[in-house]
Amino acid sequence: MGHREDLLEGAKGCLLEKGFARTTARDIVKASGTNLASIGYHYGSKDALLAQAYVALVEGVSFDGGTGLRGAPGSLERFREVWSNVVDSMREPGSIWRLSVEIIAMGDHLPEVRDHLARAQREAGRGMVSLLMGVPEEEVSDETVDTVGRFYVTLMTGLISQWTFDPKSAPDGDALAEGLRRVAEAAFPGR
Repeated sequence: MGHREDLLEGAKGCLLEKGFARTTARDIVKASGTNLASIGYHYGSKDALLAQAYVALVEGVSFDGGTGLRGAPGSLERFREVWSNVVDSMREPGSIWRLSVEIIAMGDHLPEVRDHLARAQREAGRGMVSLLMGVPEEEVSDETVDTVGRFYVTLMTGLISQWTFDPKSAPDGDALAEGLRRVAEAAFPGR
């Protein structure tokens, strides 16, 4: 790997160990075996590097359970299955989702990071639509991302908050699927 990749890997490790606010440029350099100047050269700033490292960590999480999804695309079963896998990732020690709460809270103080993550959040919505609906990401329209994708990202953000603050009462995939079923039943009675 080159310095750019080494820095990214070092930053990912630091984020998981220390979080965003407590990670210093020196921590990243130590973890990556690089030098301070390489952060600015490759990423512009420590915060920009940490933002990209966070996005890379999130992109590395799989919500298909490692064995593929059994539920039909667009089905309530697939919804339950995917959200059960999301919840399982929140139960893991050192879950990156707790890091998400820290980054959300810091957003106003880090406009460069906020802007980078806002773009990544949009693509996360595209990825969730693809996974839940069984459509390749490149076929998910911008209109679908701006509606259904935003719905899934909003659900994810709320779920992260609940699991961070009160995991004992936070919903699992079954509860979310049942909630969705009831909402749809109320919205479309008789169907």
